[in-house]
Amino acid sequence: MGCIVLEEKNLEPLKGTTTVGVVCSDGVVLATDSRATMGYLVASKKAKKVYSITDRIAFTTAGGVADTEQLVNMMRAEAGYYAMHEGVPMNVSACAKILSNIMNSYIYYANLLVGGMDEDTPRLFFVDVDGGVIEEKMIATGSGSPVAYGVLETEFKEGMRTEEVVPIAVRAVKTAMKRDIATGNEVMVAIVTKKGYRELPPEDIKKLA
Repeated sequence: MGCIVLEEKNLEPLKGTTTVGVVCSDGVVLATDSRATMGYLVASKKAKKVYSITDRIAFTTAGGVADTEQLVNMMRAEAGYYAMHEGVPMNVSACAKILSNIMNSYIYYANLLVGGMDEDTPRLFFVDVDGGVIEEKMIATGSGSPVAYGVLETEFKEGMRTEEVVPIAVRAVKTAMKRDIATGNEVMVAIVTKKGYRELPPEDIKKLA
């Protein structure tokens, strides 16, 4: 009898991009750059890396574009199934666990931050390429993350409100752009609170930067 050999996942650290997630007293702030690279080529200057899954859950994505887009579409569908089956909207922890199961079962080249509101509680999870899940108060991913952490560790304090954290998250990504060639172009920011998901207009972000 023959045997099936499953291809091992490539667990090399993902290169390119800087994404930031921060838990605030009233919500979650997510920030990313907008550069997509193919080796030394800047393939896109306007790559979208932050998405809403529901009106109270959002992702940031780092990794293969096709993989991350498929994961976003899958989780939007899963959120709809969850709401129909359970009779309540999917919460952040359930979203992270389902995503972890998908990542653990199939080969997706992606790291994701999953943030949002569980009732009145803001939560943030990191889901890595092999399906590992860690809940954090503040995290950065991607090749520019060491630089971004320098800003976050210095300026962020637990208990801050979203309006206080947004400028810090923008500075973290902008600082990474100065030192990491795979991070660049524009900053994108999304905020999730009890009022729902919203993305900041580019003109507002430029004022903060």
